[in-house]
Amino acid sequence: MCFDKTLILKGIIRGTKKRNIYRGLQWGYITKLDSVKISPILVKKRALPLLLAFALTISHTIAQQIKRPDGKTMPVTAINRIVKKLIDTADVTGLQLGIINNNVTTFVNSYGYKNSATRQLNTPVTSLYAASLAKPLFGYLVMQLVDEGKINLDKPLYQYLTKPLPQYDNYKDLTGDNRWKLITARMCLSHTTGFPNWRELRPDHQLKILFTPGTHYNYSGEGIQLLQLVVETITGKPLEILAREKVFKPLNMMHTDFVWQPRFENNYAVGHDWNGDTLTKIKYTKAAAAGSMETTITDYTRFVAAVMQGQGLSSKSKRDIFSPQIIIKSKHQSDEADSSINNNNQTTQLSYGLGWGLFTTPYGKAFFKEGSLDGWGHYVIGFPDKKIAIVIMCNSNGGESMFKELVEKLTGVTIPWYWENYIPYRQNVKLPASVLQQYTGEYNGKIKAILSVVNGRLKIESPTVNLGKTNLYAQNDHHFFLKIMDLDVDFVKDTNGKVIKAVFDDEGEHYELIKTK
Repeated sequence: MCFDKTLILKGIIRGTKKRNIYRGLQWGYITKLDSVKISPILVKKRALPLLLAFALTISHTIAQQIKRPDGKTMPVTAINRIVKKLIDTADVTGLQLGIINNNVTTFVNSYGYKNSATRQLNTPVTSLYAASLAKPLFGYLVMQLVDEGKINLDKPLYQYLTKPLPQYDNYKDLTGDNRWKLITARMCLSHTTGFPNWRELRPDHQLKILFTPGTHYNYSGEGIQLLQLVVETITGKPLEILAREKVFKPLNMMHTDFVWQPRFENNYAVGHDWNGDTLTKIKYTKAAAAGSMETTITDYTRFVAAVMQGQGLSSKSKRDIFSPQIIIKSKHQSDEADSSINNNNQTTQLSYGLGWGLFTTPYGKAFFKEGSLDGWGHYVIGFPDKKIAIVIMCNSNGGESMFKELVEKLTGVTIPWYWENYIPYRQNVKLPASVLQQYTGEYNGKIKAILSVVNGRLKIESPTVNLGKTNLYAQNDHHFFLKIMDLDVDFVKDTNGKVIKAVFDDEGEHYELIKTK
């Protein structure tokens, strides 16, 4: 939903559009009063508190035509139509979209549910878990400290600490490997520390340096957390306080914080799994630069616009953020110890800057950042030369499957989706419950499977393999598939049209289950 600023300003003067005024303020569409003549009587009686609220924030206008990097324009009606069709096709529960033109927010909209169980809709001020979108924001804060001379990008981080790194409880695993002395802030922000993403994901759950720091790309939340330790040591302040002082307050990000705030309680989204079921909301009480941040689509789009403007940064720091620090060679982002060669990466000049991924497009260089956790998937892509950016935030596992197509339709650019493992969604059709009912019952063979229809969805569960109820998606009226794993099911009928068995394709292994009930 978009509001015309001129009409709303007139509404302030006339006192006739209060509902739209407050909604515009709340959602961030209207953020500053331009120069208008206002009756002193009106100011005295009704409008002074509202005018003061306007004066404390930054101005932007909601456009009806959105510019693309290729020079074309799209009406907002077309954008809404594209998004709504995609989230329905890809079965995405909730999505938020922000668009930047000329380095300012020009469009913000919300789609789907913040909580499907309660049927509550998303809004532009719904609090969202930011996941790894916290990392470039932390990087922006670090670059401010660089400009202030408080930290040097290339000074070994241990020199800022009060004791050797392995003497900190969280880094005792590094005892005996002195390569930790090589790690710098630049390496943390460009993901070249040599650390794994998270030690908990490794078989031994230990923190190890996988390669000589600075030589390869390897995405690492551990590296960001190390830099947080150093930043808090240097400044003597916890991250959440620093972020409020240097980022959230200056940029008017009133609905963003690194730790959960009481003000988020009235309007927050929960994540949704592949079945569209709600997941427990995690409310972080300890700040983590790598991913504890809560934000909104309005706030984060405003942040991306500020980065593109270079707000709060020196011209050198703005330039460095979007300058390649390391060439990326791996086939997938999750590959450890990046050392393979991927010709597609060479074509797009895939690399990493300071907090942002980088690649080249037909319309100039692009920066990007992903964010994901179970139930959440986000994507940001910007074109600094064109002053255009897109911010996508989803509280649904299905979101990542549509990022490739959505970005292509909105920008004309193909993202490095294969490297990011953004496997496009499979087409599915919606069948009425009356049709689905014929497949319900028990199937036995190599495993036992129980099929049922719940709220118009065909569900499969198997006590044999400890599979809880999960959705089966229809490719046609007899062939179905799962999203949570590589499994296809083809139902076979007898000459009377009665379902008698199901043929499973389980990651290439075929077997039959006979319908027994």
